[in-house]
Amino acid sequence: MYSLGIDIGSSSVKVSLLEIESGLCVGSSTNPKQEAPIKALQKGWAEQDPEMWWGFICDGVKDIASQHDLSKIVSIGITYQMHGLVAVDKNIRPVRDAIIWCDSRAVGIGAEALKNIGYDKCMEHLLNSPGNFTASKLAWVKKNEPELYKKIYKFMLPGDYIAYKLSGEVATTETGLSEQIMWDFKESRRADFVAEYYGIEPEKFPDIVPAIGFQCRTNAEVQGKLGIPQGTPICYRAGDQPNNAFSLNVLNPGEIAATGGTSGVVYGVTDIPKADCASRVNTFVHVNNTADEHRYGVLLCINGTGILNSWVHHKITPELNYGMMNEKAVEAPAGSDGLIVLPFGNGAERVLENKNIGAKFAGLDLVRHSTEHILRATQEGIAFSFRYGIDIMRDLGLDLKVIRAGKANLFLSPLFRSTLATLCDASIELFNTDGSLGAARGGALGAGYYKTPEEAFATLTKVESVSPVPEWKDALEQAYQNWKAELNKSL
Repeated sequence: MYSLGIDIGSSSVKVSLLEIESGLCVGSSTNPKQEAPIKALQKGWAEQDPEMWWGFICDGVKDIASQHDLSKIVSIGITYQMHGLVAVDKNIRPVRDAIIWCDSRAVGIGAEALKNIGYDKCMEHLLNSPGNFTASKLAWVKKNEPELYKKIYKFMLPGDYIAYKLSGEVATTETGLSEQIMWDFKESRRADFVAEYYGIEPEKFPDIVPAIGFQCRTNAEVQGKLGIPQGTPICYRAGDQPNNAFSLNVLNPGEIAATGGTSGVVYGVTDIPKADCASRVNTFVHVNNTADEHRYGVLLCINGTGILNSWVHHKITPELNYGMMNEKAVEAPAGSDGLIVLPFGNGAERVLENKNIGAKFAGLDLVRHSTEHILRATQEGIAFSFRYGIDIMRDLGLDLKVIRAGKANLFLSPLFRSTLATLCDASIELFNTDGSLGAARGGALGAGYYKTPEEAFATLTKVESVSPVPEWKDALEQAYQNWKAELNKSL
């Protein structure tokens, strides 16, 4: 028996087939083969066509079908880029392109909402500012595209839309509502006061289904198009960062997950609702939250991390692949001889209180610095941004001793992971998993093929442990203090 996992990212979409009994990945496909396009019609905007995601999913499933019998699929799980807005009409067709996670057009709307709803009420009930999240993006559409807004029948997150494409049913989850800043943590229900403030009609909300558990079933159209059996249950749905934590079996208080894809994320689980007074880090409902055992995820997100490494690759060292870049970066000393890189060039940064300061190279000495310094300073700058946010999380009371991560993206770099471990005085545990496999495990768990999370993750194997490098400690700490001073100038 197989479980199908679908991971809808902004750069690509990955589908994977998990053999439930062995817990092994037997097939996967990532599309497109190059990075997916993001439309930026104005500075700070970021949009994608939801039908493009669906097309990539179809391509991936067809790739897998060429080697595997899809009639053995018995469950499906979905993970997706968080905070996006997919608005559809009565025919469940998008009325406009999706406004995705890194779009910053609604920052001002969210700031005004915080002031008018009241800071204390937002912190007490939402644990966040309305900020630049989905609710504020929908309010932007209402204000700036009123004719389109009138056509909206339901609004959804990216994963909700793909679940609809598979089943014909429109729904969301409590975790999804919290991503939209539409969940009242104090009352444990939908935050209708946010919708009322923004003038969003209650009927535009989808119904709520569990994040882990039965949600809907695939329809006949999907069987005819893709070969997935009609009636296959979809039993898991989560945003990419809660799902990354789930993928690494980060389910209980004190456990921490990290990822370094297009954006950089650290996600810690707690059983006590926490709010950062400046909303630099954000609290959401975790996938395994229940009325009896509360689980919340505290999320640090830095938009401009992996995308900076990609930019350096394509614009500065196109002749080097990522492995070669990592090897060359080690030729420079810890601290990069004073070269400083601020990795904040991908929109407004929550960790900087929604400021958009751009990326920056500082202290560049044209005589002394060379390519290896640029490469090392880039990875160090990204690690410094992680440390900056982790210090905020520690101030909120999260105890960080061990970081779990998939051995992928930035964590493929020995330099990056050793730098991060040293800066944070924490060990890093690497696992051979990813978001699509996590979603597949979640689908099988929600469908009952795994009886407990322990059974679902029994085959998850740690592939490497990374410890701090004592001889780097002083140089990196001094470089970090210099980096913070440069950041403060930009702020």
